[in-house]
Amino acid sequence: MANLKEIRNRIQSVGSTMQITSAMKMVSAAKLKRAQDSIVQMRPYAEKLRDILGNLSATLDLSENPFSEVREEKNVLIVPITSNRGLCGGFNNNIIKRVNALLNEHNGTAAVTILPIGKKVKDAFKNSSFINKDEELPNNLEELFNDLTFERVAELADLLTDKFIAGNYDKVVIVYNQFVNAAVQKVTIEQLLPIVPAEEAKDLGTEYIFEPNKQEIVEDIIPKTIRIQLFKGILDSWASEHGARMTAMHKATDNAGAMKRALTLEYNKARQAAITAEILEIVGGAEALNS
Repeated sequence: MANLKEIRNRIQSVGSTMQITSAMKMVSAAKLKRAQDSIVQMRPYAEKLRDILGNLSATLDLSENPFSEVREEKNVLIVPITSNRGLCGGFNNNIIKRVNALLNEHNGTAAVTILPIGKKVKDAFKNSSFINKDEELPNNLEELFNDLTFERVAELADLLTDKFIAGNYDKVVIVYNQFVNAAVQKVTIEQLLPIVPAEEAKDLGTEYIFEPNKQEIVEDIIPKTIRIQLFKGILDSWASEHGARMTAMHKATDNAGAMKRALTLEYNKARQAAITAEILEIVGGAEALNS
């Protein structure tokens, strides 16, 4: 059994750790509230716009809508989104595993490029042959989270769109954690380009009245929708990160509390044993003197 000093030091160490994890939990909870409000307000608009865009794309031919051009997948761009920091459970590892699964799916069939958003996924693939080497694409996207605004994300979305239209990539997908609640995040693979036409619109042969005209819709509304879809994915990941970290720190605090209670019980037992041993020594010495 460890001596009293060792147990006391361990109790103090666990108590300090518990204070840190509890503080991190509260910080993540405060950040989660802001991030959750942002994605909850954004998601209905983004999803409805995506549905409208899918219906619209089904009525346009490729000469009118180059964003829906389906080509042979020779070059695929994967944009995984993780956090810059750890201590958030399996949040980052789940994305990395899903990206590896996508790489296996395209093994030998397409040239895959990874454009990481977030330090954790960048570190995971920095030494691989799949990491982005295109000088026209930014390599410091982890800085997006330092000042997360629609304008900054829109610049990246426009760049990806230009690359797709130019034929550099035949398919662009984003991989991110979709925020469900503070305890649940769903790994999602979303095709950003080409735009997938809605099957319902094809089957029904829906006709649309275009106002002001098709050309303006293709040149303005469709790129805007792509920017919003990318921004929604990053917002989802941002909210999911804080939810995952809050949950992880809550569990860590509970585990530290349980460990502290177990150590305190062990300390009390050891202290009681030491006191009992001292009493027995005193009684033994008194009996020896009396005899």
